[in-house]
Amino acid sequence: MKLVLFDIDGTMLWTDGAGRRAMEGALYALFGTTGDPAYRYDGKTDRQIAREELRASGVDDATIDARMHELLDAYVERLSDALSRDPTAARLCGGVVPLLDALEAHGGATLGLLTGNVEEGARQKLRAVGVDFARFRVSAFGSDHEERPELPAVAQRRAREILGLELTGHELVIIGDTPADIHCGRSLGVRAIGVATGRYSVEDLLAHAPHAAFATLDDTDAVLTALLD
Repeated sequence: MKLVLFDIDGTMLWTDGAGRRAMEGALYALFGTTGDPAYRYDGKTDRQIAREELRASGVDDATIDARMHELLDAYVERLSDALSRDPTAARLCGGVVPLLDALEAHGGATLGLLTGNVEEGARQKLRAVGVDFARFRVSAFGSDHEERPELPAVAQRRAREILGLELTGHELVIIGDTPADIHCGRSLGVRAIGVATGRYSVEDLLAHAPHAAFATLDDTDAVLTALLD
């Protein structure tokens, strides 16, 4: 059995900046800053983004910790409003649904998520593009840990709790669009697949030595082979 863990933003979908605007709105409402406009969100967890933006604005960690849940609640509320106001803001990346269907039909794979999004944010983004959140049986979210490299172990533990399976590192596969996705499971021996539907090219991703890298997910058979072979 393979547990195939999908990143969301830049891998499965784009939200046309709705997530960033929601975070900036929450930061401003609670702390009076929108953060650095040049700060890169990709590859990071929501909690990491909030902390690094606030630290750069002079907010101390104790204050950040005390108000983190409040901040993320404000972010999720704004994200919901943004996606509701503009149904066209969120769009699927090519090949995602055929790949999900093929993995489910395979019989030797379980779908999951490994994303920096907090769980409710992930749920909202998938709903906005018509992907059923319930398809992903074992997942790890930015609400589980602030550091992305800690998330594969969370998914591994949940596979044991939910599926009753003791999955070793090579039985977990992560597919994502950033170097952070490629590196986060290295300590467990997780297989990583890069896809250049985010801000990094195939060449950029290959420089980090993934198992494979693709321009898009459109070639279902090739991606399926890389994931499961």
